[in-house]
Amino acid sequence: MYSKQFIISFSFLLSLPIIFFIFIAPHVFPSPPQTEPLIPISDEISDQTLFSSAAASSSSLSHLSSGYPNPKLKIAFLFLTNSDLHFSPLWDKFFSSTPNSLFNVYVHADPFVNITKPHKGSVFANAFISNAKRTSRASPTLISATRRLLATAFLDDPANTYFAVLSQYCVPLHSFHYVYTSLFESPTFDKSDPDPAPRGVRVMFRTFIELISDEPRLWKRYNARGRYAMLPEVPFEKFRVGSQFFVMTRRHALLTIKDRVLWRKFKLPCYRSDACYPEEHYFPTLLNMKDPGGCTGYTLTQVNWTGTVKGHPYTYRPKEVGPGLIKRLRRSSHSSSYLFARKFTPDCLKPLLAIADSVIFRD
Repeated sequence: MYSKQFIISFSFLLSLPIIFFIFIAPHVFPSPPQTEPLIPISDEISDQTLFSSAAASSSSLSHLSSGYPNPKLKIAFLFLTNSDLHFSPLWDKFFSSTPNSLFNVYVHADPFVNITKPHKGSVFANAFISNAKRTSRASPTLISATRRLLATAFLDDPANTYFAVLSQYCVPLHSFHYVYTSLFESPTFDKSDPDPAPRGVRVMFRTFIELISDEPRLWKRYNARGRYAMLPEVPFEKFRVGSQFFVMTRRHALLTIKDRVLWRKFKLPCYRSDACYPEEHYFPTLLNMKDPGGCTGYTLTQVNWTGTVKGHPYTYRPKEVGPGLIKRLRRSSHSSSYLFARKFTPDCLKPLLAIADSVIFRD
């Protein structure tokens, strides 16, 4: 017969794994990410069908991606929104005297949010894309929504050469003429351009996107899905952060639409929600790995990060809107001027419209 002491000791040893997993493991290892996928399978299938169609059409007018001179080159304005387009009257004014042959507008509006559609005369009236899906901040759904916009615009019009990603809180800082000339013709607009345009003919178009590698919390952001989750496809030295609002070339839009490898990494759920901002990492990291030389390393949308609240930038209010603010927001160390700015409260519309002709659109 076994002794009573032996039985007690043996029972204790058997109970150690149970004690470990119940009382100790939760404090040593983080909780696993949620098992439910953040991107529904049905959305993935729908997106891949769209992306494949866009990629298959890429041979059409492919010379546009390398900057071939053409008076019909267009800017595609891509708006991401989960609320009303508060500044649509200001944007309508921005587009009002511009030929339709120079631009297109596309809106991805969260279908689970009740959004008031702009009036019939607005450029936004027929701009809402039909394949929009649910979105939420700090999640891969914003990556999907942006890729959806890029693919829709890419497929819709082969003349779309630049793709400007904006939000409902963005406003223009210049006239359309200034924006168009800066992107396509100006030999001095991009101060970082190693091959400036001679006599107004740009040799190569570059994407205006941030590729930041020295952000203080970059390591924590890289490990948000787990220490080794991004490997081997995305080593830390290639990982970047930048604004989700950028101006992308057609060539890079196609590269983004075709990507499958990095998307599989960035759609993974995070362990750390306080360091998980996929929409700020996917696009900068993808372009940094594929074509860093084709990027400027800065954005054309001005954002004020002083006084940030819960990851949101400083928000301007009506009393702050005036000629002085517009002039300050235009100042850039990288280009002749910022072209867009955020973030403004909806009630800034009235004071912005009041100075639209005399300040904003007077270049």
